[in-house]
Amino acid sequence: MTTTVAPPVTAAPAAKPRVRRGWTQHGLVFVAPFLLIYVVFLVWPTLLGFKMSFSSVNIAGGNDHFVGFANYAEAFADPRMWRSLWNTLVFTVLSTIPLVLLGLVFALLVHHLRFVQWLWRLSFFGPFLLPSAVVSILWLQMIYPPEYGLINGTLGTDVLWLGDPSVAMWSMVLTTVWWTVGFNFLLYLAALQAIPRHLYEAAAIDGATAWDRLRSITLPLLGRTTTLIVVLQLVASLKVFDQIYLMTGGGPQDATRPIIEYAYDIGFTGYRTGYASAVSYILFALIVIVSLAQLRLFRKREEVAS
Repeated sequence: MTTTVAPPVTAAPAAKPRVRRGWTQHGLVFVAPFLLIYVVFLVWPTLLGFKMSFSSVNIAGGNDHFVGFANYAEAFADPRMWRSLWNTLVFTVLSTIPLVLLGLVFALLVHHLRFVQWLWRLSFFGPFLLPSAVVSILWLQMIYPPEYGLINGTLGTDVLWLGDPSVAMWSMVLTTVWWTVGFNFLLYLAALQAIPRHLYEAAAIDGATAWDRLRSITLPLLGRTTTLIVVLQLVASLKVFDQIYLMTGGGPQDATRPIIEYAYDIGFTGYRTGYASAVSYILFALIVIVSLAQLRLFRKREEVAS
């Protein structure tokens, strides 16, 4: 007797879900509101300002005539523009170095302190939360007054911290460091907490001292964070405006006037919007060059180290 075995019944392949094509596939529908705001409030004003830099338009929108590179030629021949640009570069150098070093030192201290860490974090990061107007009034009314200011009263001096051209820039650097070092401190502290502890434990077993662990483990692993902080700090210092405008107004004798304040004075006091736009784009080009140079330099160092 022959038995016939029926072939196994195979289930029909499940239908593939239909993939909806269009904006939702790439997530564009979710980022569209941000892109719209970004284009309207950043991209369009940037392009409009670049167009204005080639015209003689004033703040009222009149006299809008194409002048080519005349505004840029005038800017490069303007001694006050060069003076303000020099002030900006001096402020950038004097402020960036202590802001990076102090941010690292404060982060190392808080990372290794085991008591009331929240108080130290608040002390170092708290000033960064204050608005520029509050910081300016605090230092202008309580720290720098020559008669009753905290510094002169403590040291027994009578220095004109904001009235002496040879001291005013250092005073602005001191105020800025106190105000903004907390941001760099926070970035360094987050990077320190991300370093695996077993690296330090292995180094300690091998007999490495605290200095050896700092030099061979901590600083190399903080390299990318340092690159980020330096680039951000350079860009922020090159764009300095608020505290200088509120505390000195660019004085005394233009000793602290940054290039952004010079462009502001030209555009809103001298009513030369086209020329002010040209000065602003000279600063924009400088910021781009400095940022790209810094990134390329740090990238080369990482390639050599690896």
